[in-house]
Amino acid sequence: MYRTIIDIGLVFALVYMVLSVIRDRRTMWMVQGLMILMAATLLSSVLGLVVLHFLMEKILLGASVSLAIMLVADFRRLLELLGRGELIQLFTGQENHLSTANSVIDELVEAVKGLSQNRTGALMILETDEPIEESDFSVPGVRINAELSRELLQTIFQTTTLLHDGAVLIRGARVIAAGVILPISERDASRQLGTRHRAAMGITERVEQCICVVVSEETGSISVAEKGMLNRPLTSSKLRELLLDKFSPSADGDTVAPQLRSLGRNLSIKGINLLSFIKRKLPSPTPQEKK
Repeated sequence: MYRTIIDIGLVFALVYMVLSVIRDRRTMWMVQGLMILMAATLLSSVLGLVVLHFLMEKILLGASVSLAIMLVADFRRLLELLGRGELIQLFTGQENHLSTANSVIDELVEAVKGLSQNRTGALMILETDEPIEESDFSVPGVRINAELSRELLQTIFQTTTLLHDGAVLIRGARVIAAGVILPISERDASRQLGTRHRAAMGITERVEQCICVVVSEETGSISVAEKGMLNRPLTSSKLRELLLDKFSPSADGDTVAPQLRSLGRNLSIKGINLLSFIKRKLPSPTPQEKK
């Protein structure tokens, strides 16, 4: 009996780990549907419904494969956290997103401000949701994986460095890669803009889970591209307000966090009910077995 309790407890811990890296509400509903299929498969096995159990196993296998394909990026993030040994973050949900520390945004804004004053061209990609696939870039660039700082960003975009022409990919509080070459926007209106601005528009047209910060080499003006649209010109203070609003912890907390907590409670209740049902259905030990 204790083995069954431990087994189910570990299953729910694993489910929570997976849910903690999922940020899309529709995907979370699909995961909940998969959990219901798992419970129905287990229930059919306990009741001895052979044909139904066989059918449920096949449906569960197909649903699991389909969901795994859809959640490739989320599973990649899960494996990355496991590989780094950040197990606590899996259960607390405290990943190093850009929204978790205003100091990260301050470092980014100060770097952009310095680049703007010196009229040093720059292009930065900020992930807002799940990681961007390398296939979305024309050239993935050189992997850096270093802690974000104004000194690092300003150094990368100096014209004397080999990586200054490409974009920098920022994920959370880290600079993941530099020298990233982005697809160019084909919009007619964008042809009057520089290559960096058109590249920022191009990647945000293709990928929704990111925004781009651009510093013009000719004028030093600051721009932000999102969903193919360019917001310009911006001051450094306006850029800070925009980033704080975009990466505000409440933005994710008001939607996904309550959903995750509610789903966790529902799954826990269903798990307890299922465990009680299984306990009632298991044969009682005979006096000889008790001895």
